[in-house]
Amino acid sequence: MLDHVFTDAISALRDAFEAAFLERQAFDEHFQVDVLLGDLSWETSYGLPGEGQPPRVVAHINFDWPSWSQTAYRSWCVEEVLDRLPAIEMEIVFRVQRLITQPHPSVVQPSMPTTSPLIGNERLERAGLTVEIGHLDGLDSDPEYAIEVTYEGLYELAEETLADGASTLLDEHFGALGGWIAATLVKLGDLKLVFRPADDDASL
Repeated sequence: MLDHVFTDAISALRDAFEAAFLERQAFDEHFQVDVLLGDLSWETSYGLPGEGQPPRVVAHINFDWPSWSQTAYRSWCVEEVLDRLPAIEMEIVFRVQRLITQPHPSVVQPSMPTTSPLIGNERLERAGLTVEIGHLDGLDSDPEYAIEVTYEGLYELAEETLADGASTLLDEHFGALGGWIAATLVKLGDLKLVFRPADDDASL
């Protein structure tokens, strides 16, 4: 297993989701390397248990480890010099899908604050809201709607986390992030919206 603070952060968030009883969308998980720039990225998706496929509400999580963070981390590992704290660039997209009618943003927006709770020393900020109209079987089919709310921000890694693999800071901070994501999915799932049946319920 790769021993790296970025993979430590991924493990901490997975543990947080497991503790919150969220369900991982296995085919939506990717770990990628930009061979030109050197950036690492991890993408995953989690939903509420028992939602079927695709789930009514889902959170898409994107962690980026940019090359400047790797440079700062390597400088600290090799020379014990930390001119700038390395950081993970985070994007969380909350998606409500399988909708029969087009949702108005005012239905969803009250459940989505402008910022996340404090995660370490920073908060994620709401970056935008998007309504999607999809025709899955061509233009003659009934449209299916979705709405997404995006949050973005940085998580700076404390020197304590870099220095000691046994530090509990990642577990504490990403435990808070996982709890907020789980609570938000529950709020979105409770909205008075009309959904299409899940694909695995089509024959029922």
